[in-house]
Amino acid sequence: MTAYDALFSRVLTRVDAEKAHRLGFRAVRAARPVLARRRTPGCPVTAMGLTFPNALGLAAGFDKNAVGIDALGALGFGHVEVGTVTGEPQPGNDRPRLFRLTADRAVVNRMGFNNDGAEAVAARLAARSRAAGSRAGRGPVLGINIGKSKVVPEDDAVRDYEKSARLLAPHADYLVVNVSSPNTPGLRNLQAVDKLEPILVAVRRVAGDVPLLVKIAPDLADEDVLAVADLALAVGLDGIIATNTTISRDGLASTPEQVAAVGAGGLSGPPLTGRADKVMRMLRERVGDALTLVGVGGITTVDDARARLDAGADLLQGYTAFVYEGPGWPRRILGGLK
Repeated sequence: MTAYDALFSRVLTRVDAEKAHRLGFRAVRAARPVLARRRTPGCPVTAMGLTFPNALGLAAGFDKNAVGIDALGALGFGHVEVGTVTGEPQPGNDRPRLFRLTADRAVVNRMGFNNDGAEAVAARLAARSRAAGSRAGRGPVLGINIGKSKVVPEDDAVRDYEKSARLLAPHADYLVVNVSSPNTPGLRNLQAVDKLEPILVAVRRVAGDVPLLVKIAPDLADEDVLAVADLALAVGLDGIIATNTTISRDGLASTPEQVAAVGAGGLSGPPLTGRADKVMRMLRERVGDALTLVGVGGITTVDDARARLDAGADLLQGYTAFVYEGPGWPRRILGGLK
């Protein structure tokens, strides 16, 4: 048992999950001066015209407001995807809204895109750029994940995504259109090709040369996964991120009572591994080498990471394993892959 395992099992599991996240993230940011002296592990990966220090990144959801990018990069993540950021600031859903299913090493969240809004995040990123002095050596590759504001009707979704893209694209190494969170009412409806296409076309136009990806849910039917892949090729996207959290509760080790007590929300962690692997294989077979594919969902071990790369992923992301395995997890995965 590592020191973090003991801390997690004896202390953090007794603390509300969202409060534990805030405390842990604060500790990572405070440790940045020490972490920054460590060499970033892994081998560089070239994708979307960008050079990633290594294959492993931190998925969106951990740093919603772009407050700890460089500290997270110093832990070993080759890219950090901030957000989800919405056009309008919003508090998210009522608390409690983040839960652990420890028997499954899983997390359930119904955060609801709580964030400071695109204007505030853009200002924060502009200040970060000024402090760095230049784009070179600024830390990890920066992805910005954008989603629909809850107060914006579905019919106005294009305008809302355009606003976020206009404000944030100048600060992003790549942008991600998120239409796959289960925690904003009606959002997943936007994965339907007829509704998704105008959003992607509009954001593509606003983003200019900034690489653009779409993030999809594991709960899409196979034919819908392939339809999104075809759309991504047709509108000139640079990649697809697969997959987001799931609303499924099949095959869990947690008791029905524990699952019921947690309630609704997106589930992440090892229960996603099989489906996320399958979606990745389908996507790679469909798009060939035309798109960059980012594998996320249920990557916990080195074997999980290798399997996702073998399934066709160019890059990997994690979040839930980082919560359960601790700050040494990125370097352990990268060391194992190397």
